[in-house]
Amino acid sequence: MEDVSHDEPTIALRFNNASFSYGGRAPALTGVQGSLAAGEALALIGPNGSGKSTLLKGILGLVRASSGSVEVLGTTPVEARPQVGYLPQSSEIDPGFPITVRQVVAMGRFRAADRRPLGWLRGLGRADRAAAADALARVGLEQLGSRRFGELSGGQRQRVLLARALAADPRILLLDEPFNGLDEASRESLVSTLRQLRGQGVAIVVSTHDVSLARDVCDQVFIAAGRQIAFGPIADTLTMANLELAYSGARSA
Repeated sequence: MEDVSHDEPTIALRFNNASFSYGGRAPALTGVQGSLAAGEALALIGPNGSGKSTLLKGILGLVRASSGSVEVLGTTPVEARPQVGYLPQSSEIDPGFPITVRQVVAMGRFRAADRRPLGWLRGLGRADRAAAADALARVGLEQLGSRRFGELSGGQRQRVLLARALAADPRILLLDEPFNGLDEASRESLVSTLRQLRGQGVAIVVSTHDVSLARDVCDQVFIAAGRQIAFGPIADTLTMANLELAYSGARSA
């Protein structure tokens, strides 16, 4: 009899009863248990202070697991960090700083080439420039490459910062409240980009308060209130009972 085997999905993230704390204090988030495959999207839902940003930092290795474990692309968060893109909730770039859109996106290549820092003085090679241009095109803003970053609307800046994250060709993309303040056109563009990335095998983790967005974009949901309330498929896990438990039992993280 012929042995027919099926390829198992590549696991991008795996949490094994992980807890996270800052500086030896009481855990900010406890009991995280679940996994995310390549090409899947995970929504992080919970009230402010529930631990959503803590989990993102845990994936990046900026906060270490105080108990349990976290695997990112089969290794530690710190070792996997060059393959993880991150779109923060707010930009560290001063809108008054004289930097172009193209230069902002090119920042994403500083750790992409050979996974080592490039630095401004070394400059970017042809492949780096092409990757930055492609990332800008993927968010629909290639025509604005020479514009100053500070001249853009809030939605356009958010899309430029997404392009910066994409320029590094990440295998995992983390987004912290990416839809805050976006107009409808920017929102639709971002949703479309996320769907394309999933089709290319990129795992996505998005922190959001928007339940409809979670249902529209994500396969799985993590619901938190300083601890894991639930982690699993959207259809089974994103329930009113779980949401009520999270929002009624919130505590500061």
